[in-house]
Amino acid sequence: MGMMAEFKQFAVSGNVMDLAVGVIIGGAFGKIVNSLANDILMPPIGLLLGGGDFKGMYCALDGKVYENMEAAVKAKAPIIAYGHFIQNVVEFAILAFVIFMMVRSMNKMRSGMANPEKAGG
Repeated sequence: MGMMAEFKQFAVSGNVMDLAVGVIIGGAFGKIVNSLANDILMPPIGLLLGGGDFKGMYCALDGKVYENMEAAVKAKAPIIAYGHFIQNVVEFAILAFVIFMMVRSMNKMRSGMANPEKAGG
C-alpha cells in the first residue's frame, strides 16, 4: 500500500476525528485551567508570598534595581522571571491532577463494565 493510500485510510478513519475533537476540547480546557490558576489560585498565593502580582516576580541579573519587571525588560536587562515559571508549574500541576482524576474515573467505569457484579455491590 502506498503512502498516500495509507494516509487516506488514516484520514477517513475515526482516529483523526477523535484527535481533532481532543485537540479542540484540550485547547478550551487549557483556557479554563489558565484562568483558574491566573485568576483564582495565584493572587492569594502571591499575596501570601509578599507580592500582589505573582507573575511580576523576577530577579535582575545585572545587579541593578528596577521599578518593575516591565522596566527591566524595557532596559534590556537580563532577568530570571521566576514568577512566570512558578505560574506555569502550578498550571501544569492543576492540569495533571485533573487529567489523573479523569483517567482514574474512566478506569473505574471500565472495570465496572468488565465486572458488573463488582460495580453493583
